[in-house]
Amino acid sequence: MTLYLIRGIPGSGKSTLARKLVSEHNICEADQFFSQAGEYKFEKEKLPQAHLWCQAKCASRMIHQTEPIAVANTFVKKWEMQQYIQFAREAGWNVVEIIVKGSFKSIHSVPQETINRMQKQFEY
Repeated sequence: MTLYLIRGIPGSGKSTLARKLVSEHNICEADQFFSQAGEYKFEKEKLPQAHLWCQAKCASRMIHQTEPIAVANTFVKKWEMQQYIQFAREAGWNVVEIIVKGSFKSIHSVPQETINRMQKQFEY
């Protein structure tokens, strides 16, 4: 089985690519944590909780699924992927890292200054 780790700054096409690679049910994103009843409401102070939730969702899918899974998060720093890589190793899954570099409008209205900072800090 394959776990896709899709990386990139906001608006680069991570979610779009994830939807092309796997079923909607098998996409894990920290942004999903902030969506309630179809409305997105980002709360910066809950970001660590959102990432833990995303990791738990991914781990659960890996235990119960026989189809590929995609995690589409910014993963600006390489260490941010480590927990997912560990899950994959333990489950005997292959990991495919994909960096997307598209230039689209951020669907979550991320401020341009934040995007610029993430671009400068992004580890390849």
